[in-house]
Amino acid sequence: MTAQNNRNPSRRDRLRPFEYVVMSAVIAVFIGFVVALSTRQVTLALIFAGVTFIVSLVVIAMLALAAKPDDAEKIDLTEQDHQSDSGH
Repeated sequence: MTAQNNRNPSRRDRLRPFEYVVMSAVIAVFIGFVVALSTRQVTLALIFAGVTFIVSLVVIAMLALAAKPDDAEKIDLTEQDHQSDSGH
């Protein structure tokens, strides 16, 4: 194995899933707040916030998967393909 194969993910790569969760949480809190102020029912607001969190997390993750990889990601994917072809 070379040193490049043992490289640790960058901080940005490690925090990317956390960013998606935070974005979904912000959207959910906003929707929950709007529902709570408009209906004055806390239970309904919590239900809407929960559903919004799950739906927005799934949508953000699907959009992230649909994004076209840049050159660095293409090189990384190619290296991973070569590793799997060699049996490692």
